[in-house]
Amino acid sequence: MAYFVTGATGFIGGHLVQQLIDNRTGPIYCLVREGSVDRLDARIKAWGTTRRRIKPIIGDLGAKNLGLDKAMLDELKGTVDHVFHLAAIYDITAPADEQQRANVDGTRHVVQVVNRIQPKVFHHTSSIAAGGQYKGWWEESMLEEATGLDNPYFTTKHDSEVLARAESKVAWRVYRPGIVIGHSETGEIDKVDGPYYFFKLIQRLRGMLPQWFPLIGIEGKRIPIVPVDFVVKAMDHIAHLEGDEWNGKAYHLVDKVPPTAGEIINTFAKAAHAPQFTMRIDSAALGLIPTPAKRVLGSIAPLANAKTAVLGDLGIPDEAMRYINWPTKYRRDNTEAALEGTDITVPPLDDYAWRLWDYWERNLDPELFRDHSLRGAIADKIVMVTGASDGIGMQVALDAAEAGAHVLLVSRTREKLEAVKEQIEEAGGTASVHPADLSDMADLDRMIAEVLAEHDHVDILVNNAGRSIRRSIRLSYDRFHDFERTMQLNYFGAIRVIMGLLPSMTARRRGHIINVSSIGVQTGAPRFSAYVASKAALDAFSRVIGSEVIDDGVHITTVYMPLVQTKMIAPTGIYQNFPTITPEEAAVMITNAMIDRPKRVATGAGNFGQIMYAVAPKVMDQLLHTAYKLFPDSSAAKGDGAKKQRASAEGVAFAHLLKGVHW
Repeated sequence: MAYFVTGATGFIGGHLVQQLIDNRTGPIYCLVREGSVDRLDARIKAWGTTRRRIKPIIGDLGAKNLGLDKAMLDELKGTVDHVFHLAAIYDITAPADEQQRANVDGTRHVVQVVNRIQPKVFHHTSSIAAGGQYKGWWEESMLEEATGLDNPYFTTKHDSEVLARAESKVAWRVYRPGIVIGHSETGEIDKVDGPYYFFKLIQRLRGMLPQWFPLIGIEGKRIPIVPVDFVVKAMDHIAHLEGDEWNGKAYHLVDKVPPTAGEIINTFAKAAHAPQFTMRIDSAALGLIPTPAKRVLGSIAPLANAKTAVLGDLGIPDEAMRYINWPTKYRRDNTEAALEGTDITVPPLDDYAWRLWDYWERNLDPELFRDHSLRGAIADKIVMVTGASDGIGMQVALDAAEAGAHVLLVSRTREKLEAVKEQIEEAGGTASVHPADLSDMADLDRMIAEVLAEHDHVDILVNNAGRSIRRSIRLSYDRFHDFERTMQLNYFGAIRVIMGLLPSMTARRRGHIINVSSIGVQTGAPRFSAYVASKAALDAFSRVIGSEVIDDGVHITTVYMPLVQTKMIAPTGIYQNFPTITPEEAAVMITNAMIDRPKRVATGAGNFGQIMYAVAPKVMDQLLHTAYKLFPDSSAAKGDGAKKQRASAEGVAFAHLLKGVHW
C-alpha cells in the first residue's frame, strides 16, 4: 500500500509514520514545506529509514490543492491508498486566525487533493474538542449537536470535521483522540499541553513541602487523556480494517473509564515525589454556586488579578482550567468494535506517569531554557550591599562583582570597605565605597542622597547588615536598650534604606529588595527575643509593601538565614560545636535570590519549624523549651567572660538534628 500523510513532522503524525514504517509496507508520501525538508530528513533518520521509503512532497497546507501542480496530482492519482490528515494546530491558546488557517482552510485544501487523487480511504484526525463542551454523553455519531464552541480550538476542530465529512468524495473515517500526552514507553512529547500545564505547580509543591504533607484539592471530572502510542496504534489498526462498514464513522480514541482531574494530578505528584492532594472536594459542590454568583466573583478585579498572577507564575493558561470540570463523557462503541480482539488498550496512567514526568523535567521544564547564571541576572546592574565589610556581606559583594555587577559597598568603616573594593578591582570587578552608620538615620539619608547623585539608581538592594543579641528574657529585664539597638539597626535602618531607594525603583518600574532575615523568625528560637523581633518586624513590613509594589515591577525577597560561621556568633562558645554554613554558602542563598527573585528563601529546618508552629504550637513550645534548657546563656550574655562554655553531648546531638537553627 501507499500512504499520503500531512503533519508527518508533528507529534502525532511523526508517531503515526513510525507506526506505518514498523508495521506496513509501501511508500509513504509526506507533505512538507520547502523550508522544512531538512526537518523531515532529520525525522527520516530518527525513524530508521531512508528516502526510498519516505518520499517528500513539497507543498503548503495554506494553498489550494496544497500547492501541488497537475503533474504531481496525476502522479499520486491511483497510487495512494490511504490519506492521513494530521496537520493542524493542537493548541487551545493559539491565536484564532492561525487556527482558522491551519485547521479549517488546511482541511479544505487537503480534501481538494483527496478528491483529485481518489485514495481508497480518507482518514481525518479530528479531536474530542469537536464536540465543544457538550453536557452529558457524547456519541461517536454526533457532530451537529456540539455546544460550547466558545474557544477557537473547539470551533475550528468542529468546523474542519464538518468540512471533511461533507466535501470528501471518497470514503472517510474520522478519529477523535482525547487529550494526547506523551509516549507510555519513552515519555516523549513535543510541547506542554493538557495535564503538563500543572507540572510546574507539582514541582513547586515538591520544593516547598515534604512528600508526606497532606493537601486539599478538587476531584474534578473525568479527563480523557491518552498516550500518543495508543492513539497511533488504534488509528493504524482501524484504518486497515477491510469493509465499508468501518467507513463514514467517527472513532473516539479515549479510555473507557478516564481518571478524574484529581486522580491525574495525584498520580503525577506521586511520580514526582511531591505531596499529594489526600482530601479532594467533589466538583459537584462547585455546581451549587449559582452562575450569577460565579460571574460576580469573576468580575471582582482583585480576585481576577490574583488568579491571573498565580496562573501566569505557574505557566497555566486560563483556558486549561476549564478541563478540571469538563462536562462531557465520551461513548466509544465504534472504537470498541474496531479494536475487539486486539491488545490495543489505554495503559493505566500509574504504570507510565513517571516516564512522562521524567521526560518533561529533563526536556520541557521552562526553567531549562532560562538563563540561570548570576551573570545573566545581574551583569551591568547596580547592587548595593549593606554590611559589606566582612562576613556574608563581603562575600555577596565579591560574588556580585565577579558576575559583572557594579557593587556599592555600605558599612560603617571606610577602611574595611576600601579593602573589599581593592579585592574586587584586583579580580577585574567594579565597586564604589559609601560608608554609613546604619543605625544613624541622618547618616543614612546622607548616604542615600550621595548614592542617587552618583549612580542615579540602585537595581538590587541587599539589606544584610544586622545586629544579633542572644540573651534570655530573665537576663534582659534591665537591658531594654538591647531591644532598642536591634530595632534601630535591623528594622529602622533597613527600612530607611528601602524608603530612600524605593521611589527610584518604582519610577523605573524595576528593582529588587533582598532582606536577610533569620531562621529564628520561622522557629522562634529561645533567647533571641530582641533579635528575632527586629527581623520579624522587617519581614512584616516587606510583606505588607510587597502587595503594594507589584504593579511597579519591584520584587521583595526575604532570606531566612540559618546559623552562619561569622564574627556575629563568636561570643556564643557553644556554637563552635554546632553545624553551621560558611559565609560562602550563605552568599549563594542571596545570589540565587538575585537570579530567581522568589518571595522567600529558607531551609528545610526553617520551613519545618514554621509549619510545626502553625499546626501544633504547643508541641513546638515544648520542643523549644527543651532547647532552652539544653543551651544556657553564654558567658557574654551573663557578663562572665572568664568562663568557657561547652555544649553537652545531648546538646550537640540536638543541634545536628535541627541543623542551622541558632539555639
